[in-house]
Amino acid sequence: MFENGQQVTVDISSDAATSQSAGQRFEQIKTLLQKEFGDTAYRSWILPIEAVSCAGGTLSLSVPTRFIRDWVKTHYADRMRSLWTQHFGAIARVEVAVSGKKPDSAAAPAGVAYERPAIANENAAPPAAADDFSVALDPRYTFDNFVTGSSNEFAFAAARKIADNEKVTFNPLFLQGGVGLGKTHLMHAIAHAARANGRKVAYMSAEKFMYDFVRALRFQDTMSFKAKFRSVDVLMIDDIQFICGKDATQEEFFHTFNALIDQGKQIVISADQSPADMDGLEERLRSRLSMGLVAAIHPTTYELRLGILQSKCAQMKRNLPQDVLEFLAAKITSNVRELEGALNRLIAHAELVNRAVTVETAFDLLADILRANDRRTTIEDIQRKVAEHYGIRLSDMHSPRRARPVARPRQLAMYLCKQLTTHSLPEIGRKFGGRDHTTIIHGVRKIEELLATDATLRDDVDTLKRAMAV
Repeated sequence: MFENGQQVTVDISSDAATSQSAGQRFEQIKTLLQKEFGDTAYRSWILPIEAVSCAGGTLSLSVPTRFIRDWVKTHYADRMRSLWTQHFGAIARVEVAVSGKKPDSAAAPAGVAYERPAIANENAAPPAAADDFSVALDPRYTFDNFVTGSSNEFAFAAARKIADNEKVTFNPLFLQGGVGLGKTHLMHAIAHAARANGRKVAYMSAEKFMYDFVRALRFQDTMSFKAKFRSVDVLMIDDIQFICGKDATQEEFFHTFNALIDQGKQIVISADQSPADMDGLEERLRSRLSMGLVAAIHPTTYELRLGILQSKCAQMKRNLPQDVLEFLAAKITSNVRELEGALNRLIAHAELVNRAVTVETAFDLLADILRANDRRTTIEDIQRKVAEHYGIRLSDMHSPRRARPVARPRQLAMYLCKQLTTHSLPEIGRKFGGRDHTTIIHGVRKIEELLATDATLRDDVDTLKRAMAV
C-alpha cells in the first residue's frame, strides 16, 4: 500500500500471523479497512474498535458506544469477517459489544453526540442536548461526486433545487429507490450544501429519530425533544420505512412534520418504497409523505455504472485498465455500493501485491460478488434478449428447427447461459426444449470456436452481455 507517496508493506501472511494476538491481527485488518474506506470513515468508525478475542469461529470486538456499534455492524462487520477469513482463517461471525469506555475525542465523528454511560439514578434528567444532533456527514457524498444518468437525473435535479433554494414548490421531497442506488449520497449532498448556505440541518436515520424519541419519553423530556426538532430549517430522515408499525414514533413524527411544514421549513425523506407501498404506515402520514414530490431512483444502466467507476478512480487518483472497468460495469449490476466495494477491493489488491489488475484477476478476486450477481440473470432473460437481438421468435429457442438463422442464435443463448448463470448443463437443456446436456456442450463449444475468428459474433456477445446488465 502507499502512504504519503511511500510504499508500505502489510505482512498478513499466515506464517507471520501465527504468533500474533487477536488485537495485533485486528490492527492489520484496520489498516486494510482504512485503505479501502478512506481516512474519514477510518477515524470516525474504525479507529475506536478494539479486538477482544477470536475463538470458536467468532471475532469479538468492542466499541465505546451503542451508536458506533450499530453503525459498525451495519456497514463494516461483513467486510471485517471477509478480510479476517482471507488472511487469518475462516470465521463464522463478527460480534460487536459496547465497552462503555469513553471514546477519544480524536476518534469521535464530527456532529455525533455520544450516548452517556449508564447512571445509577435512572430517574435523573438526561444531559443537555448538543447543538448539532445530526449524524456525521460523509465528505465524499457531495453533488460534485454524484454521477448522473437517465435512472437518477430527476432525483438529482430535485435534490439540487432543495439545496440551492430555500423555497421550492414541493415539500416534502421523498427520494425512493432500492439499496445502494444513491439515496443516501443525495441526502448527504443536500445536507452539505444546505449547511454551506447557512441553514440549520438535522440529518439522521429513522432509527435514530425513534431512539431519541424513546429516550425523551424515558426521561420525561419530550418538550426538549419537540423543541429541538422544530428548530431546524431542513429536517432529513433516511430510511423512513423503519418506523412502519411503530405507532408512537409515527405519531410524534406526524406532529413534527406538520409543525415544520406550517413554518415553511423543508423536509427530505428517503425510503426503499414509495409511501403508497409501505405496509404499517398510518394513512394520515402516508398522505403527508405523498403530498410533495416523490422522486424515484431507478436501477443503474451499464453506462451509468461505467461512469461511476471512472469517477471513483479519478477521486482516488488510481488507474485501472478500461477493460476491467467495463467488466465490472457489465457484471455487477445489483447496486452502486457493491460496485464501489468491488473496485476498492481490486485497488487494494493491486497496491498490496504490487501487481497490475486484469480481467482475469478481477474474475478471481470478485468470485463471491460475481456469483451473487450471476444468479440474478435467468435463462429466460437470456433467451428473450437473444431472440430480440436476432429477430427470431422466443419459441424458436425451444423448437427442434435446425435452420442456421435459428440454430446459431440458439447456440449463442446456450453459451451465454453457461457463462452468465450458475445453472447446470441438464438444467439449461431442459429450458431449451428438453435437450440433452451433450447438445448444450456442443452448442457452447461451437460458439467458443467461432469467437476466436468471428469479430461480428464477438461484438454480438459483448452487446448482449451489456444488455443483460442493464
